[in-house]
Amino acid sequence: MRVDTSGVNNIYPLLKEREKEFFMKSKEEVIAEMQLVVEQMRLDDIEENPDSEFEYFTCHACGETKPLAGSMQYNEYRLCNDCVLLAEVGFELGQIKKIDELIDAMEDKRLEADCEFLKQEEKKLQN
Repeated sequence: MRVDTSGVNNIYPLLKEREKEFFMKSKEEVIAEMQLVVEQMRLDDIEENPDSEFEYFTCHACGETKPLAGSMQYNEYRLCNDCVLLAEVGFELGQIKKIDELIDAMEDKRLEADCEFLKQEEKKLQN
């Protein structure tokens, strides 16, 4: 006797989709989890190298000067701890697939940071 399983094959993709929905975290849960992770990264960096809290670099995403502690290298880009949070949440929620997408999306933020830097430099020259 042969059992007809054609109905099972049709329902399987639906069950898999429901399973994903059941196990998916809410946006708020993802953000809260990632906040803990990136904060721990920062603390771990400081524990490994206390000077990293006072060593600065310019973040490739936001364009701001930020501490090295908690930063992360993505391909050719170094992101500050705040932008690592944005990137990891974006990856987890499927909002971005590649780091270049975040870099492109933050172009205005980088320009803003550049303008602020120029204003501060101009003030220094005037004093």
